[in-house]
Amino acid sequence: MDLRKYQKAIKIISSNNFNANQMNRTGRIVIPLLVPILIGSLIISVSVGPAGIGSVDPRILDFRLCRTLLASIVGACLATAGCAMQSLFRNPLADPYIIGVSSGASVGAALAILLGFGSLGLMLSAFFCSLLTVYVVYQLGKDSTYSLLLAGVAMATFLSGLTSLLVYISTESMHEIVFWIMGGFWTARWIKVKMIFFPALIGVIILSLNSWRMNALLLGEEHAMSVGIDLKKFKAIIIAASALLTSSAVSVSGVIGFVGLIVPHTMRLILGYDNRTLVPASMLFAAAFMPLIDTISRIVMNGELPVGIITSLIGAPFFIYLLKRGSKFAES
Repeated sequence: MDLRKYQKAIKIISSNNFNANQMNRTGRIVIPLLVPILIGSLIISVSVGPAGIGSVDPRILDFRLCRTLLASIVGACLATAGCAMQSLFRNPLADPYIIGVSSGASVGAALAILLGFGSLGLMLSAFFCSLLTVYVVYQLGKDSTYSLLLAGVAMATFLSGLTSLLVYISTESMHEIVFWIMGGFWTARWIKVKMIFFPALIGVIILSLNSWRMNALLLGEEHAMSVGIDLKKFKAIIIAASALLTSSAVSVSGVIGFVGLIVPHTMRLILGYDNRTLVPASMLFAAAFMPLIDTISRIVMNGELPVGIITSLIGAPFFIYLLKRGSKFAES
């Protein structure tokens, strides 16, 4: 797709705008507003569920709180990684899974389920398999961003086929594998919150501190080099931080699609293309968005609807909207 209009739009982030003291005025208003929205989302998520509104059963409240915090952290991870991937590939349609993270995690989870590793083993298997996938993709495509994209697509296709094979040969475990791939928070535990918190914190800090460099990368590799950025090293940092965030999220929740695409682009429509405001705004908005989606998944029907289904139903039309919007840009 021709993204000339996208490239033109991001040129508003000129080299003269790299001063960290110059913040988008809209960002100064929107980012503080997102904090009470996040708090309200967390309160709603903890208060509402199949057991009723405002249940005072300590066990129910404890589980809801655990589940809410897990959903919030996962949302923040995916949105932050989405911002980074869209900057790296200079494409608003890129998402955190574009270099094969979800496919690698799915293979790891399927193997863990088939081998009976248990909950902790499943998380670790999904986490390390996804990181291994990113490492292989990076080694195959590190010569250029285009090669990296192709390597990611090829690896994701291969691993998706491998996951399908594992599902096909499984018997009693098939249902569990499919449910994990759909994504959700019904298996939330405090150990998962503890396991994801520090990787999430590290990844978010790294990408936030490098947000001005992501702005430079948006303007083109030549411009990034002209302001003193070591492209090879910086790309490795972005990929490593994004992989850490996405692998951590997928390992505790399964594959939840489109969040890393929807949220950054929604914030971009409001705030513009400056990653110094886009990254924190996307993180806060996703941290509020995901618990609300999880709340819907708990009450929309008897039983539980996987969160990944809901985000896909929302995200697919949004993705089509982006494609249509891109087509209009190309014609202008």
